[in-house]
Amino acid sequence: MEQKIHQGRNVKRFREMLGIKQEALAYDLGDDWNQKKISMLEQKDVIEENLLKQISNSLKIPVEAFQNFDEEQAINIISNTFHDTQGLINYNPTFNNNPIEKLIQLHEEKIALYERMLKEKDEMMQKLEKLIDK
Repeated sequence: MEQKIHQGRNVKRFREMLGIKQEALAYDLGDDWNQKKISMLEQKDVIEENLLKQISNSLKIPVEAFQNFDEEQAINIISNTFHDTQGLINYNPTFNNNPIEKLIQLHEEKIALYERMLKEKDEMMQKLEKLIDK
């Protein structure tokens, strides 16, 4: 028996993983949305394509994630992949012997993180300014 993917539940899962409240998602979706409407949306088995695209843009998650994510399937894949502990016993780690390269890599990652944080701060400021102007 084929099990249907519950798109509303997937929206809820991803929203919660991102730490976004229903009120915040409602605000992102527009004036005609509120917390109760988001709650009802998350109970729907199938969500309209154009609405999924709006949610996708708001949460920055591909539409396909809402349409195709199946928790049971993910759990089965994980349990079938990691049931053999023999591989963990013979684990031989490799070490980076050039600490300068690692230091440069970490520095570049830190710069990228700062740039992402600044971008997110700017986006949040724009949202707050929009909220204040209302």
